[in-house]
Amino acid sequence: MNHPPSARTLLVGLAASLAASAALAVTPADLLRTYSAQAGAAPQPARGQQFFNASHGREWRCASCHGAVPNQAGRHAATGKSIAPLAPAFNPERFTDPAKAEKWFRRNCNDVAGRECTAAEKADVLSWLLTLQP
Repeated sequence: MNHPPSARTLLVGLAASLAASAALAVTPADLLRTYSAQAGAAPQPARGQQFFNASHGREWRCASCHGAVPNQAGRHAATGKSIAPLAPAFNPERFTDPAKAEKWFRRNCNDVAGRECTAAEKADVLSWLLTLQP
């Protein structure tokens, strides 16, 4: 009898896949395709902008640290530490390391939404960030 894979099995597989791909630099568009495929839906930049600027029942929004339009350096709301621009057009290093992107999505989504973001939310936010151009 076949049983569907457990969430843990899927997460371990995703982590291994991300770790293997971490050695290879990717483009933000590559990462967006990955999140979109995981979500099973096309990303929606407008929904990403809304998610980024909305309160999700917690003290902070993404914009609390990154700014409403993250094309300039931000500042961590609690520590005051400077944060490089989030939009890839303004910081070419952003979203080029899948493991690093996952690490920060996990941390920041927990701070902002009290949970990990879904693949669709990540795709939506990243697709909006990719619309920001100099």
